[in-house]
Amino acid sequence: MNGKEIKEKIIVTNRKAYRDYEILEKREVGIELKGTEVKALRAGKVNISDSYASVENGEVILFNLHISPYETSGRDNHDPLRPRRLLLHKREIRRLLEATAAKGFTLIPLRIYFKGRYVKIELATARGRRMFDKRAEKAKKEAERTIRRVLRNKIR
Repeated sequence: MNGKEIKEKIIVTNRKAYRDYEILEKREVGIELKGTEVKALRAGKVNISDSYASVENGEVILFNLHISPYETSGRDNHDPLRPRRLLLHKREIRRLLEATAAKGFTLIPLRIYFKGRYVKIELATARGRRMFDKRAEKAKKEAERTIRRVLRNKIR
C-alpha cells in the first residue's frame, strides 16, 4: 500500500471465547454500523462477551453485541442490542455456512478493532468445549507452568 502501514487499534477482545471454545479458523470481516455506534466504539462502550454470528438469508448477522448508546447524540441514538450485518463476499458466506452446518460449530467474534478508519471484527469458526475439556486444558497449562518454573530455578 504505497509504503504506508495501516494502524490497528484494538477496541475489545473476547477472552471468554478462548476459554469456552476451540478456535479453528479466524477471518477479518467488516461490520455495518451507524454513526453513533462508531462514536460509542471510539469511547470503548462495547461488550462482546455473549455475542455470536449466524448465516441467515445469505447474510451473516451478529447478535448480542452490546454497543452502549452514545451520551451526547440525543434522540438519534441506536438500539444497543440490534442485530448487525457483517460484510463478506458471497463465496466467504457460503464457506461459513458449510462450516457451521456441522453440529457443535458456531461463529464467535474474537475482537473488535479499528483498521485505519474502518471497524473490523475478527470472526472465528469455533467448536464449543465441554467442562472436562476445559479442565484438561487448565491442567495442561498448569503442568507447563510448573515445568518452566523448575527449569528456570535449575539454570540459576
